[in-house]
Amino acid sequence: MCLGPSGKEERVSEKVLLTAVEMRRALVRIAHEILERNRGAENLILIGIRSRGVPLARRLASVIKGLEGVDVPQGELDITLYRDDLGRKELAVVRGTDIPTGVDGRRIVLVDDVLFTGRSVRAALDEVMDFGRPESIQLAVLVDRGHRELPIRPDYVGKNVPTSRDEDVQVRLVETDDVDEVAIVRPD
Repeated sequence: MCLGPSGKEERVSEKVLLTAVEMRRALVRIAHEILERNRGAENLILIGIRSRGVPLARRLASVIKGLEGVDVPQGELDITLYRDDLGRKELAVVRGTDIPTGVDGRRIVLVDDVLFTGRSVRAALDEVMDFGRPESIQLAVLVDRGHRELPIRPDYVGKNVPTSRDEDVQVRLVETDDVDEVAIVRPD
């Protein structure tokens, strides 16, 4: 039993899609793909979309440092004020954005945990563009679950997971949830 979208208790079933080891492999593969596509780490900035994109960006930066010996700047993006559903939900809590260097002429890799409708990514793109004019913006996601409402496609994907709209994909990270795993939660 858990609280469903309506706030009522619902029965749910859960299936683990990625274990900690599988998640690590996916992030290492994504890091290799980022380096290959960009011909190294020069001029890159990894920017995590709050909340779980931030630790994923840190992990990717750590893998890249291990592979290339380069410290890639990392930023944190709070898209709260750029969301198209602002005001439709509960009172929004703004945590702030931190991009450690200018974005002009840089190759930005936005990092998020799950790509679903594309609306969060659209908000992130709008916010990054308010900081300047990057050379390019790429998107890395741990899970792509489909159901896009906007024409947004990731450049790097850890795992494609076909889902129904009533299912929930939950990325759990040691930094926020004390465990590394990706699970799909279905109402019974």
